[in-house]
Formats: sequence, structure tokens, C-alpha cells
Amino acid sequence: MNNQTELKRPKPPSKLKHYLTAVIVLLLLWGSSIQTEATPRELIEGFPNMFDLLAEMFPPKWTYFDNIISAMLETIRMALIGTTIGAVFAVPVALLCASNLTRSWWLRHPVRFVLNLIRTIPDLLLAAIFVAIVGIGPLPGTMALTVFSLGLIAKLTYEALESIDRGPLEAMTAVGATSMQRILYAVIPQIQAHFMSFTLYTFEINVRAAAVLGLVGAGGIGHYYEITLGFLEYDKTSVIIIFTLAIVLLIDYSSSKLREKLL
Repeated sequence: MNNQTELKRPKPPSKLKHYLTAVIVLLLLWGSSIQTEATPRELIEGFPNMFDLLAEMFPPKWTYFDNIISAMLETIRMALIGTTIGAVFAVPVALLCASNLTRSWWLRHPVRFVLNLIRTIPDLLLAAIFVAIVGIGPLPGTMALTVFSLGLIAKLTYEALESIDRGPLEAMTAVGATSMQRILYAVIPQIQAHFMSFTLYTFEINVRAAAVLGLVGAGGIGHYYEITLGFLEYDKTSVIIIFTLAIVLLIDYSSSKLREKLL
């Protein structure tokens, strides 16, 4: 009896597939490294330059701090306005994209295609496009962040909408509720915490993104990055980096606490 049980025991899966997968991944990494010239040799040769740059960045020139406070506040304002407007426009777009709320294929998929197109364009390129349209200043940066926020929040929200409980929707339909009443009383209560969480998360990303939009003339602290790096004033650049890091960490901590309370 024991011999029969041992004979029926399944064999462990072959490890050949894992070995072949590892070889293919290594070949892809090796080929990509050769084609992009991002080889370990290039890294080793350039490594000493990193210490030279760090030596020029320290000690930071703290007297430069007063010059960048207003620009940092402008960066935060750009992120706040861009995120808010983008979130407002993301609500109807997400409702149109959700397959359980919008049955029409011809309405749902074109809107999803536009969202994919928006997310394809980097925020820095969006800012450069709006600078060409409306000129230099914080306005093109705010417009770029608005479009970026719309694409990201709408995408996350419609995916969350498709996973909501259908019970309240069916109950509202059974009592003859209109489409607007179904959205107000059966959809929004289920999604509002997630929507606020997505908006806060996008605000964190936008603060980081807004810090470099000034490189293309879209206002904010990025303009001072361009100036100090252009004149090789790395001790001033290090002050900007430390200030930006402190603001990002503060916003990240506050946002994380808020999202923990919402979800």
C-alpha cells in the first residue's frame, strides 16, 4: 500500500522554465545595456565626478534660502490649483468610462482613449506645450498639472467605480430613481473616500512635478534650478533641493495620515 502511494506522488515541476526565464531576462538586460551605452564601465568611469559635484554642493549657501521662499509657495499653489481643477473634471469623465454605469461602447471607449492619450504625454512636455500657447509663467504649469491630474484621477476613479457594490444601484433602479439620483445616492457614497485618496495622492505627485516645470518656463521653484545649475552655483542648488525635499516630506506625511483616516 505504501509503495502504491509513493508511486502516485506527483513529480516536482521542472526548474528548466525558471532557468530559461532567467537567461532571457539577463540577455534582455545585457542587450539593453549595450544599445543604450549604460554599461557598468561607464558608471565606474563617471563615479568620481559624483564626489566632485557633492563637494561643490556642500556646504549649502543658506543665505540663498530667502530668495526661493516665494517660488516654493508658487509651486505649491500651482499643484493645489491644478489638482483641484483636474479632480473636478475627472468626476464626469470617470462616470463615462465606468462600464457598469455607461453601457454604450461608443461612448465609453473613445473617452478611455483620450485618457490614455493624456497619460502618455509627460507633464514636462505638457508644460512646454502650454508655455508655447500662453507664454512663460505659472499659468502654463498649472494647466499642465490640471491635464495630468485629470488623466490620473479619472483613471483610478473609474477602475474603483467598476468594483462598487451593485446592490444599492439595483435598489435605486427598482424604486424608479433617475440616473442622477442613482449617482448621488448609490454611487458617490461608495466612492467618495477613494476619490479623496486618489486626489491627495495626485497632489503629492504634482508638488514633485511642479518643482521641475520651471525648467521649461512654467514657473515655480524649477526656474531657480535652471538659474543655479546654469551658472554652476551648486551650493545654491543644494539649498533648493533640501527645501524641496522638506516640503515634499511634509506633504507626503500629511497626505498619508489623511488617506489613512479616509480609507
